[in-house]
Amino acid sequence: MRRPPRIGITGGLACGKSEVGRILRRLGLAVWEADDAVHRFLRAGTPYTRAIVRHFGPGVVRPDGSVARERLAAIVFRNAARRRRLEAILHPPVLWEMCRWMRIMSRRGAPALAAVVPLLFECGIQGTFDVVLCVAAKRPIVLERVRRRGIGLAEARCRLAAQWPLWRKCRASDYVITNNGTRAELARRVRRWWKQWQQEGDHVHV
Repeated sequence: MRRPPRIGITGGLACGKSEVGRILRRLGLAVWEADDAVHRFLRAGTPYTRAIVRHFGPGVVRPDGSVARERLAAIVFRNAARRRRLEAILHPPVLWEMCRWMRIMSRRGAPALAAVVPLLFECGIQGTFDVVLCVAAKRPIVLERVRRRGIGLAEARCRLAAQWPLWRKCRASDYVITNNGTRAELARRVRRWWKQWQQEGDHVHV
């Protein structure tokens, strides 16, 4: 049985990676998000939550026992060593789940698979995919989007500094989708790319 094509979706903070995933899902692709896996792993009672409490203290836990991601973020995005400690806890199970999901969806006959992985290049897993899309936006637009999410400018800069710079992600990707406008504009770009990629396969590098 022929393996379905695998598409990796990455990009910068607040650039619209998840929205691209939603658009592709509406087009019939099977879509997985690393962030959804992280949310599940940080629920009360998981081994990953217990490991985080051991390393970062009970102050990062909500009354219901789940990890307060905003409190954890305030710690790890200001301290590279502690961020690496968190990545060592979470990255292996997240990537294991992604690979398991791909195997299951392939057996079910999914026409194509798309995985939204913000740290795709940082984790060195680009070889897992047949094509990598980078979702990009201009920095002033990104900062305005994170402001509307309630993230301060200083914290946003710390988060941006913890990732590859956006220009480097764009250069390493097969295709860059810009998202400086409306969701409708983004949807048109994604649909146009998907139609062309279906027609020409992995020779498309637009």
